[in-house]
Amino acid sequence: MKISTVSKQSGLSADTLRYYERIGLLPEVNRSENGIRDFNELDVQRVEFIKCMRRAGLPIDVLIHYFALVQQGHRTIEARKEILVQQRALLVARMKAMQQTLDLLDHKISVYDDVVLKTEMEIAPLEE
Repeated sequence: MKISTVSKQSGLSADTLRYYERIGLLPEVNRSENGIRDFNELDVQRVEFIKCMRRAGLPIDVLIHYFALVQQGHRTIEARKEILVQQRALLVARMKAMQQTLDLLDHKISVYDDVVLKTEMEIAPLEE
C-alpha cells in the first residue's frame, strides 16, 4: 500500500509517516523496486496503534521505548504492560481533569443563561 493511501486512511500526513519511520517509531517500510514505500497490513496496524496512542497523549519517546521493547521479544512483556498501565493511569487523570473543566464550563453556561434571560425579561417582559 502506498504512503498516500495509508495517509488518507489514517488521517496522518505522508510527512508524519516518513518522520515516524525516520525516528524508528515505524520500522523501515518495505520499498518497491523503484523505491516507493509499500506498507503491509502490519505496518498499517502499527500506524493505527501509534495514532491512537498519540491521541491519548502518549509522548513519542514513550512509544519509541515501547516498540524497542517489542523488538526484544517475550522477555519484555511485563515491561511493556507496565508502560501501558502507567500511561493509562495518566490518561485517566487527564480525563478527570477535563471532566472537571467541562463541569465548570457547563455551570458557567447555565448561570450565564439564567443571568441573560433575567436581564432580558427585565428589559422586555413577555406579553401574555
